[in-house]
Amino acid sequence: MHLVRIGAEATELRPAEEIGAKAANLARMAALGLPVPPAFVLPVRLCADIIAGHAHAKQHLREGLKEGIAFLERASGKRFGDRRQPLLVSVRSGAARSMPGMLDTVLNVGCTSGATHGLIRATGRPRLAWDCRRRFLESFGETVLEVDSSAFAACIAERVGAECAGSDRELDSEALERLAGDEQALIEDRADGWLEDPFAQLEAAAEAVYRSWMSERARAYRSLQNLEALAGTAVTVQTMVFGNGGLASGAGVAFSRDPSTGAPRPMIDLVLDAQGEDVVSGRRAPDTAEAIACELPTIEHELGEVLRRLEREFADVQDVEFTVENGKLWILQTRTAKRTPRAAARIAIDLVHEGLIATDEALTRIAQIDLASLTETTLVAPGQPATTGIGASGGIGVGRAAFDSESAQRLSATGEPVILLRPDTSTADVAGFAVAAGIVTAVGARTSHAALVARQMGKPCVVGCRDLKIDPVAKRARLGDAVLAEGEWVTIEGDAGALYLGRCETAETRPDAELAEIARWQSQDHRSKRPTVAVQ
Repeated sequence: MHLVRIGAEATELRPAEEIGAKAANLARMAALGLPVPPAFVLPVRLCADIIAGHAHAKQHLREGLKEGIAFLERASGKRFGDRRQPLLVSVRSGAARSMPGMLDTVLNVGCTSGATHGLIRATGRPRLAWDCRRRFLESFGETVLEVDSSAFAACIAERVGAECAGSDRELDSEALERLAGDEQALIEDRADGWLEDPFAQLEAAAEAVYRSWMSERARAYRSLQNLEALAGTAVTVQTMVFGNGGLASGAGVAFSRDPSTGAPRPMIDLVLDAQGEDVVSGRRAPDTAEAIACELPTIEHELGEVLRRLEREFADVQDVEFTVENGKLWILQTRTAKRTPRAAARIAIDLVHEGLIATDEALTRIAQIDLASLTETTLVAPGQPATTGIGASGGIGVGRAAFDSESAQRLSATGEPVILLRPDTSTADVAGFAVAAGIVTAVGARTSHAALVARQMGKPCVVGCRDLKIDPVAKRARLGDAVLAEGEWVTIEGDAGALYLGRCETAETRPDAELAEIARWQSQDHRSKRPTVAVQ
């Protein structure tokens, strides 16, 4: 089996069909000289055989992992699972087409008890080390051992309460060590000795990521997006960089342009002292621009330069995941950004004006958009909203409230529009997204996986409505003294991040100038393809 290496002057460019779009783009960024942590890739073609349980596939997997870890050790100067200079890795998925949040990831693999103490020796930061250990136990437990996330949430809540802390962010190193002990006790009976064997962790994590190709949410997403022809996922194993080492570190997601409106300005969400899953899962709200400027005053400029360079390289709007480790910027992923239909039209026009693409390419990119229905909906004198959150995907949504995917599908089947309201943004709700006229969450950020899916589907989405207390079991939400029950009308405004109780009046306008320009392209394209008649 051929192993593709990325970074450390060993970058090999291979097509997305072989190593997945994530790894292919990672290799392109490394070749450009951008700061990419070293990685290696197990190919897409191994996926089906691993899922089928073929013995030869498991042998190829083991051999590839050993060869790859040896490469990462040489590139990093660290040793996997070491008690002095430990190497930790992430194990990530990646199909030939982007499937945001639908496949699994395991972080901090190799974080045994010995490696945890090695991190303390190497960094002098016990809080970082114990945070990595407990994050590994949670990630491995949920993805590999299939422990329900609520069990870990209960452990965290119990420890936060015992320490009289506001959240797990406020736990000190001793409290995190106790939390890691609680979580280890929760899963060690089913861990089969893996928790202290770094290579056993790695093999189990890689198998789990391959097997996530057949998860219910991944199959539903491929069906909705007409991706059934994809052969499987690759597995990328990458050197960990740590955004959870204090306020000079963090993790985030950046778009080179606004994917909701198409406006030509970057959109950046960064959570200080965090790892990537905190951001894309939507469980943590991003820090304010003021806090980021205070702790990391140069990061906006550095990231802006990277975004401009990637737009030129890929000739399209980019969605970039990044980590800041002690002030140093690392780029972990770039992909073509999911966008709303109205943003797609504006972006295509702007890229033509900027000389990045030709008009025929622009027409290809917007070919699936129904231009006749490309309208901008606004609210007519709606009054004050009942609450506000963060606008994650533009547009107006009016519908009956539903609090889980099953209820959304049931209400939608009656012919009524539905607004799906959830406590947080979960990609497991993709079936509910598909039938909803809009999506609302109590927590989350513009760059969470579910917000990306909402934009791709052209659904208005409001996240981070902190005043909205959603109870999916009781099928209702409380907003101050008001109670919103299932089936009652609600209106959301995706650009402003506003939520209104009741059915608001709307008006529609058309982006006539943009549509006229697209019509000129189509006319020119049609004339250029008109067959010529030979004169006899």
